[in-house]
Amino acid sequence: MSTLPQTLFTEIESAPEPVQREVLDFVVFLKTRGAAAPEGAESLLPLAGRAWDADWSTPEEDAAWRDL
Repeated sequence: MSTLPQTLFTEIESAPEPVQREVLDFVVFLKTRGAAAPEGAESLLPLAGRAWDADWSTPEEDAAWRDL
């Protein structure tokens, strides 16, 4: 019985090189995505929202971006 890493290796090894490159890019993306948000970072989202509102959610900003 194959382990998951062995099965992945077999599948990737038999794929064409462009697919192998895409798989590698995807694995790197998944690893960095998981590392990007430190534990507890979700508790900062309300603070970020308030900062966004204070800086950007103003009538002046709305008027400046209205015609774009």
